[in-house]
Amino acid sequence: MLINLKGNLVDLETPIIMGILNVNSDSFHKASQQVEKSDIKTTIDKMFKDGADVIDIGAMSSRPGAKIISEKEELKRLVPVFDIIDEYFADKLFSIDTIRASVAKKAVIEHGFAIINDISGGGFDAKMFDTVAACKVPYVLMHMRGTPENMQTNTNYKALPDDIIYYLSKKISLLNKLGVNDVIIDPGFGFSKTINQNFFLLNNLSDFKIFELPILAGLSRKSMIWKTLNTVSSEALNGTSVLNTIALDKGANILRVHDVKQAKETAKLYLKTKNSYFDKN
Repeated sequence: MLINLKGNLVDLETPIIMGILNVNSDSFHKASQQVEKSDIKTTIDKMFKDGADVIDIGAMSSRPGAKIISEKEELKRLVPVFDIIDEYFADKLFSIDTIRASVAKKAVIEHGFAIINDISGGGFDAKMFDTVAACKVPYVLMHMRGTPENMQTNTNYKALPDDIIYYLSKKISLLNKLGVNDVIIDPGFGFSKTINQNFFLLNNLSDFKIFELPILAGLSRKSMIWKTLNTVSSEALNGTSVLNTIALDKGANILRVHDVKQAKETAKLYLKTKNSYFDKN
């Protein structure tokens, strides 16, 4: 399976590691929050040295209960990051995590971002799909009901993962009609799902292969891990590695993570096992 990233066809037979950089002070995992310019540069540099293939940058928290910030505030937080990328990391791959078409367009056209990651699946901004088509970059299509503020009151499903597959299929059809073929599927772990629903989706992640599109798994340090283990997000790295391994075995092509080095090692060991062979010697 191939994906076009800034003109280069990337083979997803080797999983992509997507590092998370939150330029806000409201994300659920405090260690991922960066607001100072010097810290942002250091964090980006470390992620790439640790093996990140792409870094996903977002200025608005999407944790349960989080409020949607204004476009003005979102751009205010992003501008320092754009400046750093333009000056120091112009040759690297970045993804913009936004629900706004205008922000996505600015990141791609003016600052060379390679992917648009939209948790709302085009539901917040009617211009998003047209913008993705015009930008000609891969689009992460995620499943969510409602908004981060109210999504956890929208967990009633007739069937999983069928309901999500139906939702995604309609969105993919719209994108395809606009000429967007590089679509990445994200079932939305932690978004309008209960803990049990999250684990059920993970166990049935291979069902999403029906689309024959890349699958992104965003499990890193989420409450499904630390609540199950009766701990906190800062102690959920081991659990994250376990679930990332399961996700890879179920067909995930992209791991979106806070801890790049550990995810890179997880993917390497998984591939070594998957591609192992009998050696007589």
